[in-house]
Amino acid sequence: MSLDPPTYLASLQSNIRQRPIPWDGAVRAGTLTEEQYAKIRAVDKAKKLEQRKEVVEGDFDGYRLLFVGSPGKPSVLETAGKHANVIQYILVLLGDLIDAVPSLAKALFKNTDPYRHFLPLLHSNTTEDPIPLLTSHALTTLMSLSRDESKATEQALPVVFTYLSGLAKSTDAGLQDIAVQEYSALLFGRSSRHKFWNQRSETVEPLVKILQTAAGIGNGGNSAANLWSGNVNVRNNGFEGSLGGGVGLQLLYHVLLVIWQLSFEADEIGDDLNDEYDVILLYTHLLRLSQKEKTTRLILSTLYNLLEKNQTSLLPTAVLARLPALLENLGSRHMTDPDLLEDLQSLKELLDEYTKTKTTFDEYVAEVNSGHLRWSPPHRSQVFWAENARKILEFENGEIPRKLAEIMQKPWDNDKQVLAIACNDIGCLVKEVPEKRYQLEKVGLKTRVMELMQSDDENVRWESLRALGGWLKYSFEHQ
Repeated sequence: MSLDPPTYLASLQSNIRQRPIPWDGAVRAGTLTEEQYAKIRAVDKAKKLEQRKEVVEGDFDGYRLLFVGSPGKPSVLETAGKHANVIQYILVLLGDLIDAVPSLAKALFKNTDPYRHFLPLLHSNTTEDPIPLLTSHALTTLMSLSRDESKATEQALPVVFTYLSGLAKSTDAGLQDIAVQEYSALLFGRSSRHKFWNQRSETVEPLVKILQTAAGIGNGGNSAANLWSGNVNVRNNGFEGSLGGGVGLQLLYHVLLVIWQLSFEADEIGDDLNDEYDVILLYTHLLRLSQKEKTTRLILSTLYNLLEKNQTSLLPTAVLARLPALLENLGSRHMTDPDLLEDLQSLKELLDEYTKTKTTFDEYVAEVNSGHLRWSPPHRSQVFWAENARKILEFENGEIPRKLAEIMQKPWDNDKQVLAIACNDIGCLVKEVPEKRYQLEKVGLKTRVMELMQSDDENVRWESLRALGGWLKYSFEHQ
């Protein structure tokens, strides 16, 4: 999948290629050897791609030594030392030659660690220094085209990911796009995807924040609360032009592409991806906003990868997020992309199969397990509680009351209705199965309900009072 280089990077490389370097003086000063200069001059003069290819393919060993050296034979990066203009030129040249002659990438790995003199260049004392940026691009090109999975690459990848994560956290959309495109090039195999995931606080988190900003929900701890409660500014024009928080369509597309690549490891990381970043809910909202087929295709494909590999844990969340109804609406749009239509159909079938067998009890359990309550139909249904209260208390050895206790321990500053709903549910459980009150007391629910009588939210106070009233009623009746 070939992506156009970001404008800023392409412009920087172009300037460096055209910048005159006094090579003769550099040789005299010992910045590079006669032999190194001869190699550079040979490809410099061969302006046409075919000529360059011929020169390099005729001397793989010579070009390997030029860029990575060998014992007793320093590379040009070593001899150039602190000469920034030469180092910048060499980094651009390496990227160009690997692009022109992909087999050179493999040749650089012969009997040596090709990264030894490159990795230190990722660190710089000044943000204006282009060398780390050029280094990351050259290394990304080397790794992605060689598809190397040696120990040297395994050790170098986390260092490159860390550097790129700094760009992804930047406020400059151009630098963010460079990081995201280079991530995409590096996620070519299971090993690199797992390394990327293992560094997720550096790598994945900033990308999720970009998606949250694009979706208009802000970021931080309250983003999921805003989505579940519907406190989101839904824009009618979706992702046309510039997005919420200034996220452009190109950057959004590239971020979606990276998460899609990561979703190929869904069987191992899908649950954690959703637990940590509420990705099913976020992607359902992004799908609602997406007007372009290229973004819709990536969103649908990612959702399918995640849901298909984690049906038991993630399908309930998808139903709570109202994904089935959204997929029905999508079907009415005139979309032509065959891959998109195939994923849409597969997702519909997956969710239809699941919802066919789903009961209201399953829906309630899924909602509690999502960690976020909303006024869905079961909460206010007397029939539901009469039929299911005992089952709720007995399910998985009392898992539901424990989960309700966990939910109620949070302050829910941005969504107080969660606490009101939890109090409602506890009141219903006490009313229907009064002899099991001790089970609720044991996990601290009675104490928490009493605390919430002091809440500054009127609805929370009212629901906690009703719940406690049920407790007191049965206590008096059984004295």
